[in-house]
Parts: sequence; structure tokens; C-alpha cells
Amino acid sequence: MSIPAQDYPFAKEFITDAEGCICKVVLELDAYQKLLEALEDEGLYLAMQEVQNETPLSLAEALLELDKHED
Repeated sequence: MSIPAQDYPFAKEFITDAEGCICKVVLELDAYQKLLEALEDEGLYLAMQEVQNETPLSLAEALLELDKHED
């Protein structure tokens, strides 16, 4: 599957294979950091959605749970 170059909004440069298909994308460091931040935000959002119906633990309960899983 080949994605058109114009569909890579953060791309500064493309590296292609012998057939001309994009196989690597060069990004500015700032754009890369923004993408990482967006991925981290999405991961946090998904984790929060996963536990939204759970009852929060007290600090003492949370510490006991952590101790159980240290091994």
C-alpha cells in the first residue's frame, strides 16, 4: 500500500525504495516531538477510558496493590 506524499503533513523528506514507494519519512525534530506527544495523549486517553467505570483506590489500597505486583 502506497500513501501519497501529500498525505504526510509533517514530512520534510521521503526515502523511497527501488520501486519508488515511500519506505521512510524524515521529520523536523519539533514535528517528531509533537507526534510523540499526540501518541502519548492518545494512550493516556485510552487508559482513562478503560478504567472510567472502576472505583478509585485509596492511597493505602493502591500501595498494597503495587506491593502485590512487585514480584
